Amino acid sequence: MATVLLASDLESLRRELRTMLEGPDLLIEEVATGPDVVSRVKEGGVDLVIVDLQIGSMGGMAVCLELRHEESYGAAEPVSVLMLLDRRPDVFLARRSGAEGFVVKPLDPQRVRAAVRALLRGEDYEDDSLRPATVRVGPSTSQ
Repeated sequence: MATVLLASDLESLRRELRTMLEGPDLLIEEVATGPDVVSRVKEGGVDLVIVDLQIGSMGGMAVCLELRHEESYGAAEPVSVLMLLDRRPDVFLARRSGAEGFVVKPLDPQRVRAAVRALLRGEDYEDDSLRPATVRVGPSTSQ
């Protein structure tokens, strides 16, 4: 059984995520602040952190960077991070912070579950549901 830590200062968001993910194969824990994420991960036994980019007192990017810092000198075990983004331009922040995955709001249960499964398998996950379509202008140059 994998342990997933949900981190958001919004109880409604944590409840929504719990509803999407609850099942016999996941143990769901919740925290409301960034420092609580770091403390809980340092205790051990967390397989995945799902953190809201806009969590109060320590944003999702800062949480992820702090976890990577703690891991770098052995103070915490490595843990995958799935970041919940508010808009597509936030992808840069998720990548820069070292998150293994991200999902752009509004949250879709299928995308969230797919992301969780991928990260628990040790894979990365990038939500491309809002990626703009490629636009080609002018005649084709292929011959």
